[in-house]
Amino acid sequence: MAITIKVNNREWPIEADPDTPLLYVLMNDLELKGPRFGCGLAQCGSCSVLADGVEIRSCQTPLSDVGHRAITTLEGLPALYAQQKKLAKTPDLHPLSQAFIDQQAMHCGYCYNGQTIKGAELLAKNASPSDAQIREHMNGHLCRCGTYPRIMKSIQEAALKIAKEG
Repeated sequence: MAITIKVNNREWPIEADPDTPLLYVLMNDLELKGPRFGCGLAQCGSCSVLADGVEIRSCQTPLSDVGHRAITTLEGLPALYAQQKKLAKTPDLHPLSQAFIDQQAMHCGYCYNGQTIKGAELLAKNASPSDAQIREHMNGHLCRCGTYPRIMKSIQEAALKIAKEG
C-alpha cells in the first residue's frame, strides 16, 4: 500500500503494509540512525520519536496510525527547535544534544535517542523544569549504563541555555 508520511519536515512516499511498525520504515526505508530498536515492546524508549511534538514509541506504532502527523526524529530536532524558537538559523545541534556532549551523558549511546527526544519534548513544554518534573517526565526511558545523573544534568544545562536564548 502506498502512504505518504511527513518526517523531519519532508514528505516521504512509502510502499508498506499499514501494520508495519513506524520504526522499521524510519530505519529501513528512510535510513535514519536516531530511532533504534531496543525492546520492541515500547518499554525502553530507544525507538522514541515526536508525533506533532508528543513522544511516541515507534516500535509499536503502526504506519497507519501516523496519518498526517508530523514526525520528528533525532535528526530533525535542531530544525524543530529553530521553528519553536523562531530562530533565523537552524543550529547544528539541539541544545539538549550539546548538553549531552558537554556532560558526557552518553556512554554506550543506546538510550541517547529516546532520552533526547523525551527531554526535548519536556523542554518545549516547560523551559525551566524542576528536578522532580524532569524525573517524572523521563520515567520510562531506560539507560543501560546508568548515566541518569548525567542525563539529569544535561536537561538542566539545556534548560538554562534555552532560558538565556529567550
